[in-house]
Amino acid sequence: MVLDALIKIKNELDSTLTFRRSCREGICGSCAMNINGQNTLACLCRIDVTRARTPRSTPSLHMYIVKDLVPDLTLFYKQYKSIEPYLKNDNPPEGREFLQSPEDRKKLDGMYECILCACCSTSCPSYWWNQDVYLGPATLMAAYRWMADSRDGYKAQRKEKLQNEMSLYRCHTIFNCARTCPKGLNPARAIAQIKIELAAE
Repeated sequence: MVLDALIKIKNELDSTLTFRRSCREGICGSCAMNINGQNTLACLCRIDVTRARTPRSTPSLHMYIVKDLVPDLTLFYKQYKSIEPYLKNDNPPEGREFLQSPEDRKKLDGMYECILCACCSTSCPSYWWNQDVYLGPATLMAAYRWMADSRDGYKAQRKEKLQNEMSLYRCHTIFNCARTCPKGLNPARAIAQIKIELAAE
């Protein structure tokens, strides 16, 4: 994997090389970077030994760089925090689990698996140009994950926060986010669903 090559370079050739990594299993999202023009996880990206071409790794696109392959994700996490990514309900059941039907639980599939690697957001031209105001695919998919949760009691308030020109509507549905997601998720579908629900009000 590309991550193995980076670790070898750091251990044997250049100890100053800086990059993020943790799980090496495609679970934590730490090693997200652009490899051969595609945003992906270095721990999941194989090096094709049959080709003479050396893999080219760069930091995630259009982000401020802390050092080498480490982008500054401060704004990304701030945006994620802004959508309040947790269950909000003023009247939870007392003394028992907060249950969902299998049908309601299934609505969350394809969204809760997001590992916040930022591959989708950093492949989105709208996010490159407007990241100070546009929330980006990862954050918007997380927002819809909670809007779609049958247990959440703040759906109307969550919608209201997105009802402006920039937070949501900078998405032009070019599907870069879906093409690049290393977990095979489709943020564009979640964003489209938010737009449908807001238009129906």
